[in-house]
Order: sequence, then C-alpha cells, then structure tokens
Amino acid sequence: MKVAMVCPYSLSVPGGVQGQVLGIARGLRSRGHAVTVLAPADDRPVGRSDAADGVWVVGRSVSLRSNGSSAPLALSPLAVTRTGRWLADGRFDVVHLHEPLAPAINYAAIIGSSAPLVGTFHRAGDSGWYQMMRPVARWANRRLRARVAVSEEARDTALRAMGGTYEVLFNGVEIERFASATPTPTGRPTVLFLGRHEPRKGLDVLLEAFARVTGPATLWVAGDGPSTEALRRSHPAADRVVWLGRLDDAQVASRLAGAHILCAPSLRGESFGMVLVEAMAARTAVVASDIPGYRAASAGRAVLVAPGDVGALANALDEAIADALGGTRTASSESLDAGVARAAEISMDRLVDAYLEIYERVTVPSATPGGR
Repeated sequence: MKVAMVCPYSLSVPGGVQGQVLGIARGLRSRGHAVTVLAPADDRPVGRSDAADGVWVVGRSVSLRSNGSSAPLALSPLAVTRTGRWLADGRFDVVHLHEPLAPAINYAAIIGSSAPLVGTFHRAGDSGWYQMMRPVARWANRRLRARVAVSEEARDTALRAMGGTYEVLFNGVEIERFASATPTPTGRPTVLFLGRHEPRKGLDVLLEAFARVTGPATLWVAGDGPSTEALRRSHPAADRVVWLGRLDDAQVASRLAGAHILCAPSLRGESFGMVLVEAMAARTAVVASDIPGYRAASAGRAVLVAPGDVGALANALDEAIADALGGTRTASSESLDAGVARAAEISMDRLVDAYLEIYERVTVPSATPGGR
C-alpha cells in the first residue's frame, strides 16, 4: 500500500504528534508499505530530505499560539501548493492527516486529494481555532473517510466542535527503543522532566515541589521553551538541578532508562500522556498530574496527584525517592512489570495494525465518508 502521512507541525520541533507520525511511518515501512511523510521542517532543505525516512519538506514553520502552547505550522501559500502538488503526483492509496484541521497544509489534501482521507485528532481541550472556523471545519471533517481520536478526551474535543463519529485508538510507543536504551549513569535517585517549558506543562510546579524534597536526589530538566530563562534564573543549575536542554531521540531514551522517576506535572491540555508510557517501557516509575490524558495513558500504573498542588507533588516524589533509596531502582519490581505490560498494550506495533485495518476499509470501492 502507498501511504502519504501529512503532519502540520514542524519535524524540527520535538512534539507528540511529530513523534507519532514518524513512528507510525516506521512501523508501516517495516511491514513493506511505502510511506511518504509531508511536513514542514526548519533544519532540512525543502524537498525530499532523506530517502531513508521518506520525508518531503514542504516549507518552513512559524509559531502560533494554540491550546496554551506554541504550534510550529507551515502557513505559506507555497507550502500549501507544494503539498497539493506532491500528493497529486504521488498517486497514493491513502492520505493520512494528523490533526487534520490544523492550518494550513492539511487543507491541500482535504480540498484536492482524490485518495481516501483518514484523519487522526490529537488535540484535547477547547480550541479557539475550531470555534472560529466551525462551518469550514464541519465541511472539512465530512471529507474524511475515517476519523480517529487518540483518546476519549481528544474525541470529545472534536465532537463538540464538529460532530461526526470517531474511533478511539491511542498513541503508540516504540517499545524496543526504550527497553533496549543504555541508561545514563546517575549516582543517586534521579527525577526526569521531559517537555516544553511553558506554563501548561507545570515545570514551575515541579521545581517548587522538588525544592521541598528532603531526600538526596537529582532533578534532570530536559527541553526548552518560552519559560526556560525565567525558570533557570529562579532555579539555577546546581548539584540537585541539572538543565539538559533539548535532547535528541537517543538521548531521551537514555535519560528515561537512567532516571528512577519520570515526573509529568502538566496542568491541562494533554490528550494522551505519551511520555508516561515511554517511561514505563524503559522500566521507570511515573509521578504525574491527575488529568484525563494522563489517567488514560497510565491506566492505573502511575502515581497521580492533583495538578498544580506543590505539596502533594513533593510528597509523592519523596515517597518515590525513598523507594529508590530502599534498594530497588524504583517503587518495586511488581509495579515496574505492570508499567511494562501497560506499554505493551499500546505498542506502536498494535497501533500500526489498527491503522492498517482502517486503511484497508477506506480503500474498498464502496467506502463513503464518515457520518455527520
């Protein structure tokens, strides 16, 4: 099968959607399917960037505020034109759009593609863009042969804005990448934060909570963002707090495997906590905020505390650190095994299998666009 995957977000910026697009593409290729990824990128030349990863760069991105974060989107008419032309020239069996109503390159496929369209909705929480563009969004949504949401919350967000019917799947984790990673050495219990440094990710809450942690421990802070400079001034690098900056995929896996605890203190806006499941695949304990996307991802295998509650987070971290000091790498072998089992439930292999079933269904000649 010949599949085009369109990602509206720049592949140069780490993000959950981008990771899923590339992971699904790798999984499909491992099964012998031909996959082309069309997306913006800011560190690769426009055009075909690498025959191995099948990426075609449609243009550069600009940053737009969206859902409490910054979305790196390609908005230029030239990027939209390239996307439409390459989709037409490729003669694909299926065009798979991620965050299908995000501006702007997905609209080239929605308007002009003759191949069946599959859309995956990742966003959770109210969307000003969906509200502003509701009439157009409803029309565009009806062009999709199949609609998938990565979680119940993502399904509810799309349903409120546009109606329609949705299959709820999940975000997939590439188990082997984390299970086989070489752990980064650490001499004492270590807590890892992975994410963009912006208010909704709750890094300020974690830094305040960690300052209250009484046990000997280190906090690794990975990533960057608009809040980095201010947070580093208030919590400068020290023996207990290490600022790592942006990590590549291999470094992320190594740090997850080396850390004793992954802490995800987000306040809102997480449709599915992919980083929680990646930590479980690496046999790392998880302490996170009790928000819908993290509950869905962890399925009872993580310690969850009220979002924004500094005291509760500090207590949870103290307990997890005490477990690490007690002679095991994390809380217990049994809880780690449960986390690994959870990761296996939503592996990338299973997700790719589910998408292949959808692709086969929508390419049947009698298939029609999904219900209103």
